[in-house]
Amino acid sequence: MTTGVVLMTYGAPDGEADLPRYLAAVRGGKPPDDALVAEMARRYAAIGGSPLVALTERQAAALERELGPDHLVRAGMRFSEPSIACAIESLVASGATRVVGVCLSPQWSDGLMGGYERAARAALASRAGVAFVMPHAWHREPEFVDALAELVRDGLAGLPPGGSAELDPSVPVVLTAHSLPKRIFDAEPAYVAQLRETAELVAARAGLAPDRWRWAYQSAGHTAEEWLRPDLTELFPELAAAGHRAVLVAPVQFLSDHLEVLYDLDIAAAAQARAAGLEYHRTAMPNTDPRFIAALATVVTRAADAF
Repeated sequence: MTTGVVLMTYGAPDGEADLPRYLAAVRGGKPPDDALVAEMARRYAAIGGSPLVALTERQAAALERELGPDHLVRAGMRFSEPSIACAIESLVASGATRVVGVCLSPQWSDGLMGGYERAARAALASRAGVAFVMPHAWHREPEFVDALAELVRDGLAGLPPGGSAELDPSVPVVLTAHSLPKRIFDAEPAYVAQLRETAELVAARAGLAPDRWRWAYQSAGHTAEEWLRPDLTELFPELAAAGHRAVLVAPVQFLSDHLEVLYDLDIAAAAQARAAGLEYHRTAMPNTDPRFIAALATVVTRAADAF
């Protein structure tokens, strides 16, 4: 029996010409104004285009190798190609008789991630006899926590000698997640609790003392409504005032390099850190790190036990 796996994330525009369509899809069909399109074009240009789709496809290939025979893995995007429906079509056409859906968000929100499950189930609606299962929150998976903790330890060990970090032996670590409008927190506080729990588990596993790490949000939208705080950049002046010379940022919600990492952190936040007098460093993303791929394999095999 062949088990298919579809790794799902939101996707990326296929070049600047695709930006209006992509942004409208992400915004639930609401067309973006020219200013938003221009700003997002500037950001994508600054990072040389998003690597998210290619990275997710490489994660899928690595996971297929990790799972071994009788497993097929495809990448499926919610807002771009290759779509979730195309990924599932490929799995079934290649002989998959049961499918595990994995949303590449370890924390689960019905409002934010439920669309991935609905898209997968819709793609399978006409496929009689093909079973489907989808794990929701897997942020407590020990192998996943270990993988992120190792990346934090790697980041601290890799701070360049001779820089400000060498003069600051207790470089603070800021663990981040994507900010959300407060209305989403009010509707699904359990999701935000999962984000914070991930940080607490990773910090403990990485051996960070409670006063060594901080929690913050990043990538808040430019809207009039209230977003969750503290924002990452709000912490930089405070850390500098406390005598720190450097900071290590560790995104614990994201699983690969993409716009919110390569632009929001490595360009925008890094500039604000330097303006506050801090040397900026970031942990590597999981991407195809074997430790993370092994964790994904465990998530899949455990979910497949439900068949």
